Amino acid sequence: MASRHIVVEGPEAFPRRAAAWLAETLSDVLKARGQCAIALSGGTTPRPVYAALAAPDLAGGIDWSRVHVYFGDERAVPPDHVDSNFRMAMESLLSRVAVPAAQIHRMEGERPDLDAAAAAYDRLLPGALDVLVLGMGADGHTASLFPGSPALAERRRRVVVVDGPKPPTRRMTITPPVIAAARQVVVLAAGREKAVAVARALDDHTPESEVPAALARRAVWFLDPAAAAQLARPVP
Repeated sequence: MASRHIVVEGPEAFPRRAAAWLAETLSDVLKARGQCAIALSGGTTPRPVYAALAAPDLAGGIDWSRVHVYFGDERAVPPDHVDSNFRMAMESLLSRVAVPAAQIHRMEGERPDLDAAAAAYDRLLPGALDVLVLGMGADGHTASLFPGSPALAERRRRVVVVDGPKPPTRRMTITPPVIAAARQVVVLAAGREKAVAVARALDDHTPESEVPAALARRAVWFLDPAAAAQLARPVP
């Protein structure tokens, strides 16, 4: 995982700056490896970033035919449900770029047996993602790894079923080994309500059991000024 790098952008510039980083990173991976496996996050902050990435001047520089898309978590809902991370990613990005449908690998949250669906997705994931996009909640959760969750102690299974604090509660999520193995990780966080959790996640002394986003503290972090307001030191 890359060393920690924090980028603070104003609310208007944030989506474009983060999308430009993603476009450059995807292009670099494709040049170096020939294909790219990226996992997307759900949430309100990533949506405008995905929409910015779909703009022709950014998306046009990426050979989407060599990109495989995965997901970091999903709620136990059908793919067309308003709460589906897959639906959000399709609307904002994937339906607007030339990624082959067979290379979009969604978590099947509608399956009656979620444990079996999680095990199947575990087998589907590559050994290491090239790019992992994460969001962060005001409570410090990332993917669907919530404070105090037993999933934070998982070291063998890479995808598990968890219960979240807000409905729909049942979810599938990647586990810490997936975050640790990813070659490039980016965390997207915006809003003053996340400022305390951001500061704690980036503090080396904060336990991951209390602020799960600390699992990605060595990632690239894109913050808006409100989310960065509680950081102890000035950042670029």
